[in-house]
Amino acid sequence: MQVLSREKAADHSAANAIAGALEGPLERSCEQKDRIVVAPELAGIERIEARFRGKGFEPHRHDTYALGVTMAGIQTFRYRGAARFSLPGNVIALHPDELHDGGAGTDAGLTYRMIYIPPERFLPATAERGRTLPFVAPVIEDPRLAGLLLEAIGSMDETIEPLKLDETMAEIAAALIDHAGAPKARPGRLARPEVLRACDFLRENLSRQVGSAELEAVTGLDRFALARQFRQLLGTSPHRYLVMRRLERAKALIAAGDSIAEAAFASGFADQAHLNRHFKKALGMTPGRFAALAGGQAA
Repeated sequence: MQVLSREKAADHSAANAIAGALEGPLERSCEQKDRIVVAPELAGIERIEARFRGKGFEPHRHDTYALGVTMAGIQTFRYRGAARFSLPGNVIALHPDELHDGGAGTDAGLTYRMIYIPPERFLPATAERGRTLPFVAPVIEDPRLAGLLLEAIGSMDETIEPLKLDETMAEIAAALIDHAGAPKARPGRLARPEVLRACDFLRENLSRQVGSAELEAVTGLDRFALARQFRQLLGTSPHRYLVMRRLERAKALIAAGDSIAEAAFASGFADQAHLNRHFKKALGMTPGRFAALAGGQAA
């Protein structure tokens, strides 16, 4: 009997995992309404499964890596000035802060799963290989990477053990670096510890205004150097990082059944209108539409 190589065995296993995942909860449902299922929060990582007919999202951008797998239908989006199309089993890979929209490419509709990974989760892997953040093609045909992403997304109603999550994040980072052929880091020191301290401080102070002087005191970097390091290491700015963490908290509260006004106050936004503006700009839909799509999860 022929013995499969390690690489072929991994691809074969990943393909089986994708085939099994294609029969997920939304795909089995006879209900054809647009819907988003938000998995429990996982160490700052967001996981969703979504189904749409027509256009699902207006142009928007994330400060995370948006990585996912097209489960059923044809996924279409505009990215870097061009129309992109993804078939079932393909990987979607969107770099932080890149403008894009999204929707179904045919009347049959679309089902996909996505995981939104903060770039700082990849820093240990990029540091080890002397690389900057990997920039890859937006649609990738790679069964092994697809399998890794579906493993990280996991069951939509469960969490993942921290050790397993860390290992999977490292493997995903390595796969992205391989696809990117990423260049060597720019000359000069990359201030990873300082940037990570700033990230921790911002996450711990979501509910209030944070000034540049505070970040300078926490990191030891002046505000201009910190902004450059943030952009180089995480692909975004400190302020946008703070806003996106507030939006993550607001989304979790809304999905859990809080009113939009309550979620805005608890997440550090000045008022509901302030949340509405940032929510639409960053996520491509209003908080009200998100609440309707995510409705029923609290029950």
